[in-house]
Amino acid sequence: DALRILRPDIVVEATKHIADMISLISKLQQRGFVYETDEAMYFDTTKFDKYGALSGQNLADKMQKAREDVYIDSQKKHATDFVLWFKRVGRFKDHTMYWNSPWGDGFPGWHIECSAMSMKYLGETIDIHAGGVDHIPVHHENEIAQSECATEKTFVKYWFHSEFLKINGEKMSKSKGNLYTLDHLSEKNIDPLALRYLYLQTHYRQVMNFTWESLQAAQTALNKLKDSTLQLRQQTHRKELSDEKLNKVEEYSRSFKESISHDLQMPKALSTVWEVVKSNIPSNDKLELLYDFDHILGFGLPELNNDDIPHEIIELAENRKKLRASNDFKTADQIRSDIEERGYHLEDINGAYRIKKKPAS
Repeated sequence: DALRILRPDIVVEATKHIADMISLISKLQQRGFVYETDEAMYFDTTKFDKYGALSGQNLADKMQKAREDVYIDSQKKHATDFVLWFKRVGRFKDHTMYWNSPWGDGFPGWHIECSAMSMKYLGETIDIHAGGVDHIPVHHENEIAQSECATEKTFVKYWFHSEFLKINGEKMSKSKGNLYTLDHLSEKNIDPLALRYLYLQTHYRQVMNFTWESLQAAQTALNKLKDSTLQLRQQTHRKELSDEKLNKVEEYSRSFKESISHDLQMPKALSTVWEVVKSNIPSNDKLELLYDFDHILGFGLPELNNDDIPHEIIELAENRKKLRASNDFKTADQIRSDIEERGYHLEDINGAYRIKKKPAS
C-alpha cells in the first residue's frame, strides 16, 4: 500500500491446491510425458520438442551433476527432466509435509504448483507471466513444458522478465547486511513513493543499482513533481489553446503512450513528464496531462492535499508572479507581506511558487 501497488484480486496457498496438482500430474502421465523412479515422478523433457525455446539454451550442454554436493536420482533419465512429485522415501522419508497420492505419500515438485494454480484461476492460457531473469532457464521452461503438454495450448502469450536489483553494486544478502525494508526508509524520513520513482528510472531489462544517494535524489525529484502539481492546481484560469500549444499537448500525450507501449520504457515516460512541467502550455492542460500520466505512474498526484488555499490568495500570488517578471519587486514584496498577514506562507521555487497555510499558533 505504501508503494501504491495494486493488491491482487486472488491470493492462494499452494498447500490448499494439492488435489489440483495431483490431477495435473495424472493428466500428464496419461498423455505419456511422465516416468516413475523409486524416488519420484519425473517429466520427460525429451518428449516436448519446444523445451529450451524460451531460454535458447543448448540442452546437450546440460550436465547432470555440476557440483559434488548436488544430489542426483540415479534413475533419472535426462539432465533437464524435472520432478513432478517426490515420494516420501530415502532422503525425504521424514519430510514433515506430505499428502497421499496415486504414487504414494509425498509432496509436489518445485514447478507443478504454478501451472496448477494459474490454470485454475487464470485459465489454460495466460496473457502476461512475470518473473525474474533467473527463472528463465529452469522454472519457466518447466512451467511451459508441463502446461502445454497437459492442455495442448499456448501457456503464455507474453513473458515479462525483470533483471536483478543490486545494493551498492553488490548482490543482496543477509550476510552482507544489505537487505532493506520500508522501515529503513521511515527511519531516514524518506517517502516510500520515492522508491517507486527510483524504480521507474531504470528499465526493467537493466540491472538496477540501489544507493541511498540515488534514493534521496529520487525523493527530491518526487517532491518537486508534487510541488509543481500543487502549484498548477492553484492556477485555474483556462486559456484558449493556440494551434501550436494544442499540438504540443497532443505530442506529449502521444510520446508518453508510445514510451509505455514500447516495452514499458518508463525512464523515457518520466522524461516526458518533466517536459510537460517545464513547457509553456497552459497550467490546466499541464495538470490534466500529469493526472492522465499518473494513472500509469501511480504517484497519487490527484490526491495531493493543497490545504484548500482560498482563491483570493492564489490571485495575489499570481499577481505577485507577474510583478516579479516585470522587475517590480517592491510591489511584489508588499503582496508577499499581505499573503503572510493572511496566514499563508509563500515560497518561491525556480520561477514558480508554493503556498502553504501557516500552522495555528
